[in-house]
Amino acid sequence: MSDFNEILFSFNEHMKVKNYAPPTMECYGRGVRFFLDHLTGLGISDVKRVTRDVLQGYQAKVMNEKQTRGLSWAFVSEKIKAVKRFFEYLEASSAILVNPAEHIKEPKKEKRLPRSVLNEDEIRRVLDQPNLSVLTGIRDRAILEVLYSTGIRLAELTGLTIYDPDLQGGLLRVKGKFSKDRVVPLGKHAVKFLKEYIAHVRPQLTTHDKGERRLFMSRQKSTLSDQVVEIMVRTYAKKAGVIKRVTPHTFRHTFATELIRNGADINAVREMLGHADLRTTNIYTHVAGVDVKKTHALHHPREKDKETTEDAVPDIRLKKELRRHERP
Repeated sequence: MSDFNEILFSFNEHMKVKNYAPPTMECYGRGVRFFLDHLTGLGISDVKRVTRDVLQGYQAKVMNEKQTRGLSWAFVSEKIKAVKRFFEYLEASSAILVNPAEHIKEPKKEKRLPRSVLNEDEIRRVLDQPNLSVLTGIRDRAILEVLYSTGIRLAELTGLTIYDPDLQGGLLRVKGKFSKDRVVPLGKHAVKFLKEYIAHVRPQLTTHDKGERRLFMSRQKSTLSDQVVEIMVRTYAKKAGVIKRVTPHTFRHTFATELIRNGADINAVREMLGHADLRTTNIYTHVAGVDVKKTHALHHPREKDKETTEDAVPDIRLKKELRRHERP
């Protein structure tokens, strides 16, 4: 296992099998290459020779790079997390017996509020932009409705197959990060336009291959790429007169913010978004401006108790009297 190029290729193939999102694959690949170059500089040509001391030296190098070049914590996170995932893969594939990176702590991700969230008027204007008199307009409207109705990621959208929507039940099966499948509700508007797209548009975009499984297709009768969807969303937002920066992920932020603002359970929102950690979902409570104290007063059962204030307050004088009689 001394050929670093071969190892890196194997790691990339592993990430494909595990259904890592393309940006994540690129990030981890870049981070592992940085680490392997560091090993080469130390004269290490075999990953089995990597020890905790070597990794501590690598961490020190990453921190030094951050400080001298004025980089953000995202740089540190990328470089450390990539190495963690890399050695987990090496251990799982029996390339190494002991994982020297097991005890490395991953840098905590900086919590950032979403850059932009659309209000109800803005989202309606964007949804109304596709021309429903042409085939691609119906397809685009279906895509926008699905993004807003489900809050799924761009890579999850373009990865959908014809078997994933349950239009009768109003559900959508989504293959999320790290091959974690989940089922999310599909709203009535999304169902309506998906039915129209699947019945009348998609058959004309798959004439070259009746066995094509991918749900959304391009005008060139090939599968729809992430870049095409990004351009489409940006174009419709501009036509709608929305001055905010709008991407497919903006629909995800808007979806989560509106649900929480309207009283949705935070754990239910986490499940729909496919977040592994509730702390990631909690950021939307700040965006939505949720009044936690007011929510507690409105929904906690004890706050709804009809007991009067006078009945509920303990009588301190009576307590003192009782204690006096209890003394020997």
